[in-house]
Amino acid sequence: MTVRSKAALAAALSMLTLSILAPSGTAYSRSRGSSAAQYTAKGELIFPADYREWVFLTSGVNMNYSDDAMGMDHDMVDNVFVDPASWRAFKQTGQWPEGTVLVKEPRMGAHTGSINKSGTFQSGQRLGLEVHVKDTRRFKGGWAFFVHGDEQPAPAIPGTAACYSCHQDHGATETTFVQFYPTAKPIAVKAGTFDAGK
Repeated sequence: MTVRSKAALAAALSMLTLSILAPSGTAYSRSRGSSAAQYTAKGELIFPADYREWVFLTSGVNMNYSDDAMGMDHDMVDNVFVDPASWRAFKQTGQWPEGTVLVKEPRMGAHTGSINKSGTFQSGQRLGLEVHVKDTRRFKGGWAFFVHGDEQPAPAIPGTAACYSCHQDHGATETTFVQFYPTAKPIAVKAGTFDAGK
């Protein structure tokens, strides 16, 4: 390969890289094509089939953000995951990089089974999948929500839905509920990206 060819290749590679600069001056890069979010030609989010191999952030049981009772006849256990590249960036900067994908996996809670005598454990029944994606070029406001009832592609939830205003008003870091992520919260606090009033 000639010197000119090498220079052209380096320039092309640099154009394919997004550099996300933290307030402290720490740079994190990821290629434009490496986002965990993939879409159909119609803009629907493709089901992230490998999300269970991502980084686990937290679990919650019967969490409700409203004063009104949920009215469920069962317990709900939510598990939250984030794609590994975004977690690596977050650990450096306390901010979610472009292309971040957060997945909330609701599962039916159970009380009886095997040797269990008390408390709640997760059953094998998954109740859909909720996905939160950061893409400032694609979505107004920078983030969008998707709900997969099954493993088929899903369209973005309209921006008028209550989930957007709720996350905007109460998300401690950007529009995400980092206040409920025990390993992420101290990172954001240290980086100065955590809003303690949320």
